[in-house]
Amino acid sequence: MADQNGEFPTIIGADATFKGELTFEKSVRIEGAFDGRIQSKGSLTVAEGARVTADIDAANVRLEGECKGNVVVTEKLQLMSTAKLEGDLKTTRLEIADGAIFIGNVTVGQPPSGSAGKRGSQSLDSASAGVLPTRSAQPSAQPARARPPQVSTAT
Repeated sequence: MADQNGEFPTIIGADATFKGELTFEKSVRIEGAFDGRIQSKGSLTVAEGARVTADIDAANVRLEGECKGNVVVTEKLQLMSTAKLEGDLKTTRLEIADGAIFIGNVTVGQPPSGSAGKRGSQSLDSASAGVLPTRSAQPSAQPARARPPQVSTAT
């Protein structure tokens, strides 16, 4: 996710607080606090300990810290073990490490741009995130219910 030379061209340091709109082409690493909107054709990394409150639209996102807001990723989102994401998510590819926290709804597989992709999409909420959905894009409206045992009486 870093630039080709292994470094980020832009870093918002741990002691920095930034409010507003952030637009960039290559990659940015946020180590401090950000509040606003982020849009990029490049890669965004939210470092462990960083706090972001923003709607994000980027090609790639690696989340190690906390993020509140809706996230659209056209290529790949990585939720690392220290990550916490609260908001709705649309991404083509999703990687969630053990220990990551996600609260919201997710659509995975279909290109977020709204164009018809070659792959099907999968949609689920965070309550069922531990269960892989079927290829159907729409989850069942009613949860499965256990049937009461059948009792037969002999006369």
